[in-house]
Amino acid sequence: MTKLFNVYRVLALVVGVLLVVGTVGSVLKYLLEDGTSLQRLGDDLTPIWLIHGWIYIIYVVVTFLLAQKARWPFSQLFLMLVAGLVPGLIFWVERRVVERLRADHPELARS
Repeated sequence: MTKLFNVYRVLALVVGVLLVVGTVGSVLKYLLEDGTSLQRLGDDLTPIWLIHGWIYIIYVVVTFLLAQKARWPFSQLFLMLVAGLVPGLIFWVERRVVERLRADHPELARS
């Protein structure tokens, strides 16, 4: 379980960073004038969404397994899953998950 906990933490960080970078890329791509260097940068960052999507699927599986092992309610699992879709939220949720897991199951959250 300790390994699952550490994998969750890494995936949460990766998903969160990709989500923020993808969002910034989309803002640059769609809200700036065509042809500018920043607009082209936003266009070049478009593949980030594909990478985020694949890693998010892995994140969903790991999050589900972690929530099952910790015997958390569906509401906790739902919050953890939605956090991977809202820019910035996953960083806050990950901190709360770590705190809760360490409080509820210290044997599972050794790092």
